[in-house]
Amino acid sequence: MDYDFVIIGGGIAGISCAARLAGAGRVLVLEAEAALAHHASGRSAALYEPRYGLAPVVALSLASAAYFHGAQGVLSPRGMMIVAKKDDRALFEADATGMELAPISLEAAREIVPILNPETVAHVALADHAWDIDTDLLLQGFARQARAQGAEILTKAPVTAITREAKGWRVETPQGAFGARVLINAAGAWVDVVAAMAGVRALGFTPLRRSMARIPAPGGQDVSRWPMIFGAGETWYAKPDAGALIVSPAEEEPSVPHDAFADDMVLAEGLARYEEMVTEPVTRMLANWAGLRTFSPDRVPVIGFDTGDPAFFWLAGQGGYGFQSAPAASQLAADLLTGQGSALEAGVVASLSPQRFA
Repeated sequence: MDYDFVIIGGGIAGISCAARLAGAGRVLVLEAEAALAHHASGRSAALYEPRYGLAPVVALSLASAAYFHGAQGVLSPRGMMIVAKKDDRALFEADATGMELAPISLEAAREIVPILNPETVAHVALADHAWDIDTDLLLQGFARQARAQGAEILTKAPVTAITREAKGWRVETPQGAFGARVLINAAGAWVDVVAAMAGVRALGFTPLRRSMARIPAPGGQDVSRWPMIFGAGETWYAKPDAGALIVSPAEEEPSVPHDAFADDMVLAEGLARYEEMVTEPVTRMLANWAGLRTFSPDRVPVIGFDTGDPAFFWLAGQGGYGFQSAPAASQLAADLLTGQGSALEAGVVASLSPQRFA
């Protein structure tokens, strides 16, 4: 075989896995686009909030902390705030408890974010355990690590066919065909498509569209030190970005794998929910875009060997948690692929395994 491991997908999942595996064998990453992280990874909200998500996701994110805090320049302080109307107290309390945010007064909140509307905002909670992720620095750091250990990363290489052979796989692309002992499916929204090409049973992943709008800093405010702000129940969120503000309706619209774009009506509805909670109207958009957050049927990532083919490995369903869980998820993948013991609890490893869909 040409390679021990061929990884399909050059987002954060595939590239971080390549970095972890490169010392254990010959590794090739195949990315369909001209650049890495073109789809979901390149459209991330880029926040490290390790208590955000279901329990297995939180376990991966917390296990990634040492890597993040040890990587020079990858994290920068951001903080997180949840705001709610009077009638949304139950949603507010669930979010604040789940992510360990402390309630603060509206007056204290307005000292941090002056545009909060005192007529509509009734509940506020705040935490400092959230950081911006320099996603490009993280991705390129993993890519350099992978290449330094001999891994190859090939862009403009969409997979056109996959053939099962006696000792592995033959993967065809416009740039040639490549043999692999093990095939790693890190294709994001396309993971079930890749599985079908390989003759492996699809697990039922669903890409969910999420739209984003970039707006000028409200009222000309300096937003650089504002926290990321969530509406209770994640009905919208806003995050400072290079002197402007990103606002998302936080929708989850079932989609098909494609190069996603924002829905104007959904954006308008989300911006209206944001505007209801602030004193400054949205007068224009600087830009808008969308990404696909791909989830398994139980919304937990899938990391492990396929139940029907021991040479097919799933690294899929990261949803909106791909960057913040990547260091631990990639380490788990490498441990499983090389037969090493994982530092994660056995129950967490089992909760991520494809075996749960057998």
